[in-house]
Amino acid sequence: MRSPPLSDPATLLATVGAAGLLPWAPGTWGSLVGVAFAWIVTGAWNTPALVAACAILFLGGWWASERLARRSGIADPGFVVIDEVVGQALVLAIAPRTVWAYAAGFLLFRFFDILKPWPVHALERKFRNGFGIMIDDVAAASEAALVLYVGLKITG
Repeated sequence: MRSPPLSDPATLLATVGAAGLLPWAPGTWGSLVGVAFAWIVTGAWNTPALVAACAILFLGGWWASERLARRSGIADPGFVVIDEVVGQALVLAIAPRTVWAYAAGFLLFRFFDILKPWPVHALERKFRNGFGIMIDDVAAASEAALVLYVGLKITG
């Protein structure tokens, strides 16, 4: 499928304003948007607001990515990156608002999102289309957040 039309609200949300259409490593671009999103939301409001925003984006992302997956005929189109935004922001919800903690959270999320250890891979295989696209990144975020939390406790 060639680039989906940005005039469609589902495409605009699923690609995060076309970040998923950038030519190289769309998941990384989506994660970087997630870092910026987390930084802005926690700076303007607080961590509970970030978690609430992630829940809303999860639901919207489920709807939007479902539409794009069905339209494209691809179970998990690479240009859908709303899942990376949600996953990345969820990892950072447990991080102090520092450049180092956010950088560590970014690297850990990318590691778990790309590697997809159990149960991330199992969830990706079990669920397809919109929910599957979103839930495997939430699982990767859970694993990354756990490692980040332990690392932050060890390093003080």
